[in-house]
Amino acid sequence: MPENTTGIVFNSPAFIHPTAQLYGTVTVEEGSSIWPYAVVRAEAHEVQIGKYSNIQDFVMIHIGWQTPTIIGEYCSITHHCTLHGCTIGNNVLVGINSTIMDGCVIGDNCIIAGHTFLKEGTVIPDNSIVMGSPGEAKKSRNNFVANRMNALYYHRNALAYQNGDHRAWNMDDDMAAFTKKNLAEVEADYVRLYGG
Repeated sequence: MPENTTGIVFNSPAFIHPTAQLYGTVTVEEGSSIWPYAVVRAEAHEVQIGKYSNIQDFVMIHIGWQTPTIIGEYCSITHHCTLHGCTIGNNVLVGINSTIMDGCVIGDNCIIAGHTFLKEGTVIPDNSIVMGSPGEAKKSRNNFVANRMNALYYHRNALAYQNGDHRAWNMDDDMAAFTKKNLAEVEADYVRLYGG
């Protein structure tokens, strides 16, 4: 874990790679992970990374001139994304090499397709599948189960990396048992929150 500096709060993250660089007012919540060469800067405002979210390799997170960057719970911010002064809801997957600009608000359970560009101030409703440049919602589907499972797989991998195990995703009996147990719990949460 990188050396802590004033303004950075770690609330029991699962894993923070030593090459990750965090500056300013940054909060990383329980179970979250920050992967190699990610950069998080908050010279003004703040950056919040919610519980069990993963910030993958080479992601750049920065604040906007007038807006913080807020990432919800169980989110996957995938490789080479840029988040700049935006708000991301819960259970969101942001695809590889996407850019989300100042003042954007992404609802819960969304998928932002790879290489999407969302211009300043774009608002995306819950349960959207978004693509394009500029990006827009092309379909509506509740992605709660798939997105939460992705975040849980990353959490499991983060715990393994913290212990020096870089092969936790081998499809062995432990992985199958993890999938079975957690999928049942996530599907039960879906029914509780959204009905059958």
